Amino acid sequence: MRGSVGLIIGETGTLDFKFLVSDSTAVMRGHYVKVWHETDSSWVLAQVMGITRSSGSFSVEEAKKGKRNNRDDDHIVAEANVIGSRGTDGLLRSPMTPFSPGDPIYVADDELIRNVLGLVGGDMYVGLLDGTNIPVQLDANNLVQKHCSILAKTGSGKSYTAAVLLEELLEHNVPLLIIDPHSEYASLKEAASGKDKDSSKYKVSPKGYSSRVKVYTPANKSINPAADELFRLNGVNLKPKELIDIFPDNYTTTHTGILYESVHKLRAEVETYFLEDIIREVSNNESKARWNVINLLEDVNQMELLSPNPTPVEELMQEGKANIVDLKGVPPDIQSMLVAKLCENLFEARKMGHIPPGMLVVEEAHNFAPERGFSKSASSEILRTIASEGRKFGLGMMIISQRPARVDKNVLSQCGTQIIMKVTNPNDLKSISKGLEGANSYVEEELLRLPPGVAMLVSNDIERPVLVDVRVRRSKHGGESVNVLKASSGKRKAAPKKVAETSAQLSGNSPGSPPPKREPTRKPKANGEEKGLFKKLFGAEK
Repeated sequence: MRGSVGLIIGETGTLDFKFLVSDSTAVMRGHYVKVWHETDSSWVLAQVMGITRSSGSFSVEEAKKGKRNNRDDDHIVAEANVIGSRGTDGLLRSPMTPFSPGDPIYVADDELIRNVLGLVGGDMYVGLLDGTNIPVQLDANNLVQKHCSILAKTGSGKSYTAAVLLEELLEHNVPLLIIDPHSEYASLKEAASGKDKDSSKYKVSPKGYSSRVKVYTPANKSINPAADELFRLNGVNLKPKELIDIFPDNYTTTHTGILYESVHKLRAEVETYFLEDIIREVSNNESKARWNVINLLEDVNQMELLSPNPTPVEELMQEGKANIVDLKGVPPDIQSMLVAKLCENLFEARKMGHIPPGMLVVEEAHNFAPERGFSKSASSEILRTIASEGRKFGLGMMIISQRPARVDKNVLSQCGTQIIMKVTNPNDLKSISKGLEGANSYVEEELLRLPPGVAMLVSNDIERPVLVDVRVRRSKHGGESVNVLKASSGKRKAAPKKVAETSAQLSGNSPGSPPPKREPTRKPKANGEEKGLFKKLFGAEK
C-alpha cells in the first residue's frame, strides 16, 4: 500500500507483532511505527525492537566468489512492541484484540509519537527524542519533588547531562545546593564558546550564570583559588556524635568512650567550648588509646572547617541561585562528615520553613550514600531520610553516580526520574534493571551500546523508557578529561629550564655551572695554635 513500510505477517497478538519490511532502509531498530486497529478505530503506536534479514537463494558458489548477484529476494522481518493509543479520556490503552496479518505498517508521525508517549507539556528542555526532531521536556516541579538520578559509566556524559538539568532549573529560579567533589560545576558561571556546530540543531544559545552561581570551599583559598567564599560548619559546643561520625571502622568503643567522657567533663565545667578544648581534655585521659583520638581530632582541627562563625544555611539555599560546595582538598572522611552535617542543617531548615523549596544535588553519590555492605559513610542516614521524606517539605534531591550498584537502593528507589547513560559493568546493569520500571532485554542491550550524549530517560511523565539525544549546554563544560600526553609533553620541556633558573637564583651561580663546594662549619686551626694545644694537653710537642 502507498506509503507503507511493511505488512504484518505470522502470528499476532495485542502486545507485539512481526511485519515484513518492504525496503532495507525503511525502518531501523528503535524507530516508531503505527498501524490502524479496526476494532478500536484508531492508530496504534509501536516501536521496532529488532530486525532480521535472510535469503534463501544465496548459494555456496556465490559466497566463495565473495559477491551476490541479486538481493531482491531477501526477507527483512521486524519485531515490534505495541505501546498503545490515547482514548478520548486521555488514558493510554493497548488493543484488546490482536492485529490482522496483512495490515500495513507506516512510519509514525511526530504528533502521534508526542501524544502517545506523553511528550507534551513540560517546561524543562532536555533534548530531542533520539532519531527525531521531537523535543523532550520534563516538568520541573515533578523533577524536584520526586527526585532524580543520573547514572552512567565514566566518560559517558553524566556530569554534562546534570549541568543541562541545572541550567533548566536555574531558568525557572529553583534554588540549588550542589555537592561537588571534583570542581566540575563552577563552569556554570561561564557561557559556552558558541562554536558547537550542534547549537543550531538544538536551538540553544550560549549563556553564563555568573551572577547566580557562587562557589564555597571548606578548605582554603590557596587550595581552591577559584572559590568565592569559605564554607565553615559550627564549631561551638560540638556533640560527641558529630565527631564520632568521622571515626574509621577500626575505632573501638574505647575510643568513643574517651570522647564522650571528655565532652561531658567540659559541659560540666564551661558553657562554651571548642574543638581545641576537647583535644586538651582528651589528652588528660589516662588511656593509651587517647592518642588515636587526638590524632583524628587534630586532623579535623587543622582543616579549619569548624568555626564560631559558620556559614548560614539560609545563605546556601536562595531563590534563583546555585551555590556549590567544592570539596577539593578535603579528605574523604572529612567530606562525609561535612556532607552529613550540611544536609542535616538543610533538611531541618526546610522543615522549619527557613529556606525556600529547592533541590540538593549530590555528585559521586556512591561515596556519600553507599549501599550497605560496600562501605560506611556518615552521610548515608540523612540522605536516606531526604530521599524518603524530602517530598513532604519540598526538598528534592538529584543523585549522580558512575557506580549504580554501589548506591543505596533505598535512595535510588525514591527517584521518580531516572536518566541512564552508557553502562557496561554487569553488576551496575543488573542493579539498574531491578529498579527500572518497564525494563526489558531491549533496554539492557541499549544501555550497553549508547553513544556519549544519548541517555535513556525513565519518568513518571513519560509512558515508557525513551532514548534522548541530550541537548548541548548553554554554559561552559567543566568536566573535560585532561589530555595526559599533551599536558606532560608541554611540561617536560619547560620544567628543567625553570628548575635550573630557580637553583641558579638560590645559589648565585649561572645556569649550567656545578654547585659550590660545601664550606666547613669550623675553620681549621693555624699551625701555631694546633701545636700549642697539643703541648698543653700532652706536655710535649709532636
